[in-house]
Amino acid sequence: MKYRIALVPGDGIGPEIVGAAVSVLKKTAAKYGHEFDFTEYPAGGCAIDLCGEPLPQSTIDGCLASDSVMLGAVGGPKWDSMPSALRPEKALLGLRKALGLYTNLRPAAIQPALADACVLRKDIAAKGFDLMIVRELTGGIYFGKRGRNEAGDAAYDTEAYSIAEIERVARRAFETARKRKGHLTSVDKANVLETSRLWRETVHRLGETEYPDVRLDDMYVDNAAMQIIRDPSFFDVIVTSNMFGDILSDEASQVTGSIGLLASASLGETSRGMYEPIHGSAPDIAGKDIANPIATVLSAAMMLRYSFDLAEEADYIEKTVNDVLSEGWRTADIKSPDDTTWLKGSEMKDKILEHL
Repeated sequence: MKYRIALVPGDGIGPEIVGAAVSVLKKTAAKYGHEFDFTEYPAGGCAIDLCGEPLPQSTIDGCLASDSVMLGAVGGPKWDSMPSALRPEKALLGLRKALGLYTNLRPAAIQPALADACVLRKDIAAKGFDLMIVRELTGGIYFGKRGRNEAGDAAYDTEAYSIAEIERVARRAFETARKRKGHLTSVDKANVLETSRLWRETVHRLGETEYPDVRLDDMYVDNAAMQIIRDPSFFDVIVTSNMFGDILSDEASQVTGSIGLLASASLGETSRGMYEPIHGSAPDIAGKDIANPIATVLSAAMMLRYSFDLAEEADYIEKTVNDVLSEGWRTADIKSPDDTTWLKGSEMKDKILEHL
């Protein structure tokens, strides 16, 4: 099979980590008899420098013409003074909107080889956890009306959700739970927010009418933040709004030990998705061959699984990464404090390729 993949390396370490993932995809394709056709497009700060805007129409068109999209990272201090409409982050939001990506999947699990790196108490870490946060991506307060009053001494941001927006992300979450342990936790703030009350009503209606086989419970977002620390093994799949998901997914990533290992997928109605590591552009280490490529490699595995329905190939990449880690190979971000030897980013890529 031939698949067209749009590459959006972006800024900072983005080109390094995307390049590593491409190498892994090429070797996997050769093993399984597939063909991946890669085309690179600018977005973020590099696009501002090149085209004067963070998301050129040519990039949108190229991504829409592809079977899936791999993103590195966008942003950096070089562009921090840009006006709001020209910030590099606008590229990320713009791509999600243009591609119709309304759901973000963020897995967080204890890797057996890295259990000692978990920041939780040893008795909590010993129980292990493997959770998936399903975050709504295109609604809520990030996309609501905003502004300041005439005097400029007050500002507002508006949270709004429709039933249709809630239903589509909830269905994705229910379907995801069905393929895992069959447990879905819906996170909201229904004791305060009207949007959360609509959220809860809608999720429960879907659960009762379409997914009675999935165990559903509710949790306020502040309690969920505590429980991710206290007992993350309670969770299987979490579904929540854009802002709550943004915060909780970052929290969940930290208790695993390193954000350099965690992938993400953004999905919509079609099989085309956008896949990216959860860490940022890390401009302070760009070009130093320090960046850990594993999160991007695992994002590529998610692309094979969710966009191309190549589960065996995805399993193969994920197992290979676990094998490398189990042998004790580490990059700077995941090595123990007393470890004086570690792999450069390119060396970790080479180690993964050796094991494929």
